[in-house]
Amino acid sequence: MKHQSLLKTAFILIIASLLNACASSNSGDVYSREEARKIQTIRKGVVESVRTVKLEGTRSPVGTATGAVIGGVAGSTVGDGKGSAIAAIIGAVAGGLLGSAAEEGLTRKDAFEITVKLENGSLVAIVQEATEKFAPGDNVRLIENGGITRVSH
Repeated sequence: MKHQSLLKTAFILIIASLLNACASSNSGDVYSREEARKIQTIRKGVVESVRTVKLEGTRSPVGTATGAVIGGVAGSTVGDGKGSAIAAIIGAVAGGLLGSAAEEGLTRKDAFEITVKLENGSLVAIVQEATEKFAPGDNVRLIENGGITRVSH
């Protein structure tokens, strides 16, 4: 029994690590491979306001499937015969829902909504991960490439 519990715990930790590794970054510091070596347009401005927001986490089939497998295995240990099969099905459904919610929670990130007044007087707002601090009055650059915009000092 102790061995089985240890295996389940190890399996859950491995899956949680994989989910975290799969999460993409919306940081101003991270570029995709496709963005490398491409011309980027730079616009300058001044930060008008900064608001803390949350970036929702991912909901991929990985979290749901992992939760379903763990829930199904756990449920199958309950009862005998038909009772075990029913418990496995209920465990798989509940595990799938919990796995999806867990993945979303594990991959959710803190972010900033940064409102910038551009040199031409127009206002724009960009949301990016909270990896770099910004404050009203900061001089910043907006770096644009292929529909993606980053704010940088």
